[in-house]
Amino acid sequence: MTAATTEATTGTVTEAPVKKAPAKKAPAAKKPARKAPAPAPVKKVTAPQAGDGQRTQLRTIPTSKIDRDPGQPREHFDEAALQELAKSMQKLGQLQPITVRYNEDTKRFTLIMGERRWRAAQIAELTQMKAVVMHGIGESRETFAMAVAENVGRADMTAVEEAKAFRKLVDAEYTVDEVADLVGKSAAYVQWRIDLLRLCPEAQEALVKGQLPVGLAWYVGKLSNDNQVRFLSKWVRGDFKSARDAEAFAQALHTEEKRQQEQGSFFVLSEEAAAARKGNGQDALPGTLDLPEEERERIVADRSKLTGKIDKLGQAGEILSLLAASDPEELALLLAGTPGGISGHRLRIKHLQDIATKAMANLRKAEMVAEVRASGLTVNPDAEPAA
Repeated sequence: MTAATTEATTGTVTEAPVKKAPAKKAPAAKKPARKAPAPAPVKKVTAPQAGDGQRTQLRTIPTSKIDRDPGQPREHFDEAALQELAKSMQKLGQLQPITVRYNEDTKRFTLIMGERRWRAAQIAELTQMKAVVMHGIGESRETFAMAVAENVGRADMTAVEEAKAFRKLVDAEYTVDEVADLVGKSAAYVQWRIDLLRLCPEAQEALVKGQLPVGLAWYVGKLSNDNQVRFLSKWVRGDFKSARDAEAFAQALHTEEKRQQEQGSFFVLSEEAAAARKGNGQDALPGTLDLPEEERERIVADRSKLTGKIDKLGQAGEILSLLAASDPEELALLLAGTPGGISGHRLRIKHLQDIATKAMANLRKAEMVAEVRASGLTVNPDAEPAA
């Protein structure tokens, strides 16, 4: 009550609320200002696209007006898989749109992604296809990168196709790391594939046909073209016991090539050279024809010492054979409670096993080195006839 009386007797108090009322409405006057910025972001997004003449739309286009991109990274398509996809498209239709770019000059469309679906649609005799159509763009490294990213990792894309695609991206000034990010692979994988392009045409064809394993092909690619062809002949004939032996042979051959290169000579695989060595009784000392007599004597002496030690492996073999043939219950009775226990003896055998594995790998390399030297022909570049 007193508050009401006070407001009645003091004019200043009653006038203040009346003047403040419009002040409270001030935020309402700001509402138009808030609306003004709203369309601005929309214009900022669309204006550059319109200015560049670029736009994207989902359309249904005639299959006959779609052309293959000549720069498409994939060259080989599995015919059986295409037939299977074509049957599916006949029954269910096209489930996923392709991506194309529109060519204003020709009024036709060029594939960016989805060539496999396009090929299957032709087999299925589909007259129209759903497509994401990109206007205002020409052939660029970005569109090629999209095609590469879609195809890499597919089972029917060959290692050589991947290599060529990666090489083209690198030529378009992508770094190896950037290419790796684009395709979801490691930089080492990308570089490994690019290295396959060092293969001679015959080796690349063998790789594409599945006659040469990818891992082995990488080692073969380090060799000179002449030795690649000769190595491939040995591989096809089945001269190697395993792919690992072939790998070790290729590594040894590469090492010998580098050694000969430093001496100013070429090293070429030659079965005739191997036969000549055996005919001269030199096959026992491969690669030692040009060594001084003192070095040859040292090799003979060291060989005698090493083979003497290797012969003692027979004793270890007898012990291992005994352990392998013994009854586990009998072993438990005999070895339980001995120093180290059964687990201690098992660890000693495991240690021997690990060393034996490393020794086997080293002997494999040594065997291939000896074979390379025994089947090699060194050619002085000055003596080569002019081709």
